[in-house]
Amino acid sequence: MDHSKHTPLRAEELNTATAQGANVYGPDDKDIGNVAHLHGTGQTAEAVIDVGGFLGIGAKPVALPVSSLNFMRDENGKVHATTAMTKDQLKELPEHKH
Repeated sequence: MDHSKHTPLRAEELNTATAQGANVYGPDDKDIGNVAHLHGTGQTAEAVIDVGGFLGIGAKPVALPVSSLNFMRDENGKVHATTAMTKDQLKELPEHKH
């Protein structure tokens, strides 16, 4: 997927309603998880990402600072994010407890 043609989200657009369910792509452009929800607001917020599993079953929730993700909209308006972390690196993070 060519993310260079996608529109970055403005800070005021970034909230759970916008980000929930967004696919997260790793450095190799593979889908590595989905945003479950956000905690907090602004650049200090955390995104809880469900990593692994199949159709949401067996996924491990991990938290990342929103600042480590690049949220954007594709040509169809669908929100997604990219990160420099790999799926394996995310799986090594401690499980996020709700």
